Amino acid sequence: METEERAEDFAQLIARLKAEYDVTESEIARRIGVHVSTVNNWAHRKRGGARGPGKETLRKLAEAFPKFTTDEIFAAVGRKTPGPLPPDAKQRLLALFEELTEEQQRMKEIEIRALVEDNRSSSS
Repeated sequence: METEERAEDFAQLIARLKAEYDVTESEIARRIGVHVSTVNNWAHRKRGGARGPGKETLRKLAEAFPKFTTDEIFAAVGRKTPGPLPPDAKQRLLALFEELTEEQQRMKEIEIRALVEDNRSSSS
């Protein structure tokens, strides 16, 4: 019989981060530019906002505490890690989008929103 290993949740990751770096919730908050109550909410599994921390906050956490990868931080909140988007790619995508008809633009927006929502709701 196989046993499925349960993934670490965000509160567990915050606890491990605090121990690994010997930092307080206040120090984590200061380093990533959020209020200490926000970090406290994460540490005690209180949901701040409908979806928890945003992608920029999660990326700042990975930058401030590099022993924790972006992938493991996003996985801890149950989300897939968004891919990098170089500045020139934004311009290329916008130029392509502007070539679509109004109806095609609406359809692509719906498709993209569905993909983003899927990434936010599953980590596999």
